[in-house]
Amino acid sequence: MKIYQRHAWQLTLDEAIAIQEQLQAEVITEDKFKEPVQYVAGVDMGFEANGTISRAAVAVLNFPDLQIIETSLAYRPTTFPYIPGFLSFREIPAVLDALEKITTIPDIILCDGQGIAHPRRFGIACHLGVLVDIPTIGVAKSLLVGKHEIVPETKGSWQPLIHKCETIGAVLRSRTKVKPLYISSGHRVSLPTAIDYVLRCTPKYRLPETTRIADKLASNR
Repeated sequence: MKIYQRHAWQLTLDEAIAIQEQLQAEVITEDKFKEPVQYVAGVDMGFEANGTISRAAVAVLNFPDLQIIETSLAYRPTTFPYIPGFLSFREIPAVLDALEKITTIPDIILCDGQGIAHPRRFGIACHLGVLVDIPTIGVAKSLLVGKHEIVPETKGSWQPLIHKCETIGAVLRSRTKVKPLYISSGHRVSLPTAIDYVLRCTPKYRLPETTRIADKLASNR
């Protein structure tokens, strides 16, 4: 797929904040995609050489069977430090390189990170979705911002994630009696739809198959 670069990646923190605030205005949190969905993708990152080299993986699966259709890997020097809330600036450059290698365009991308469940409502799923104009969902393993009530232990149970009196996501039990996931809209996907697709991509394990496969590629396991 063809990638158009919209901004530089070697930035100061103030410049990164300005980009987040500018591009956040383009985020759509309503369903704006064609159905039926045929392909879903996962993106994930690994790092080599003490974090100086980024290793990005993309896994495209058919839907709803969740069988691997295509994968890609890309490497590039890491140019942005690890700072909570700025994950996209560290990871997306290599992810874009990996996406550029695939020929099967996914209908939805599930990102290992936050969507609008972010202090400036612009996590990595939002950033990626806006840049490539593909629907995205944030599927994070840990909480960044917000509070929630206790989530029942049965699969499919969830509670709203609230920050500054706004529902920014859902805390979802993707498997009975395991730690929940933090789901939020990335771009062109509503929260109810995001929850639905995450559950449909999570038939056996805590993480969606898209994430599990991309993680194995990114970690070289």
